[in-house]
Amino acid sequence: MSEVFEGYERQYCELSAGLSKKCTSASLLDGEQKKQKLSELKVGLEEAESMIRKMDLEARSLQPNVKAVLLAKLREYKSDLNNLKSQVKQISSSNLNQAARDELLESGMADATAVSADQKARLLMSTEKLNKTSNRVRDGRKIMLETEELGVSILQDLNQQRQSLLHAHGTLHAVDDNIGKSKKILTNMSRRMNRNKWIIGCIVSVLVVAIILILYYKLK
Repeated sequence: MSEVFEGYERQYCELSAGLSKKCTSASLLDGEQKKQKLSELKVGLEEAESMIRKMDLEARSLQPNVKAVLLAKLREYKSDLNNLKSQVKQISSSNLNQAARDELLESGMADATAVSADQKARLLMSTEKLNKTSNRVRDGRKIMLETEELGVSILQDLNQQRQSLLHAHGTLHAVDDNIGKSKKILTNMSRRMNRNKWIIGCIVSVLVVAIILILYYKLK
């Protein structure tokens, strides 16, 4: 198990527990306190997403057997994070609905008899703008997640290429060592052959001299 992954995992679990408690408390609040708590929840969700990304990158850089276990665990954390996002979204939606109802009630209490078709149209337009804004935010988050997945895939490919290059470098180093050893062996063999040539030459010279001496004494 990677110590780096365990560190990220510990931080994420602490964040998740804190976010869950904040969701529970936020659902019981109203007004500015609820808005402040929602802001804290959004910041916490961003930190949790960052931890998920770090764990993902760390897991994908490890050995295949370890990576498979960590990615399975990471899927559970992603599911937990999605549940937290859903809770925050539900609390935020209820807060927006409450604000819209309060605004409508205040407008009705101010002048209940003066509500005109124009005011209704403006209210509908505001609601439509709010829905469009929510859709744009959702689309932007979807694009961000797709970009993040693409970045993780690219990093994974780069890591695999790095491993291939390291393997090729090790192979070349081993081949270079073998070539060096072969060169030394050939050099030693060449030296031995030259030495044997000198020895044989000396022996032949001695034999020739001995034959000449023998013939000389016999003829004499």
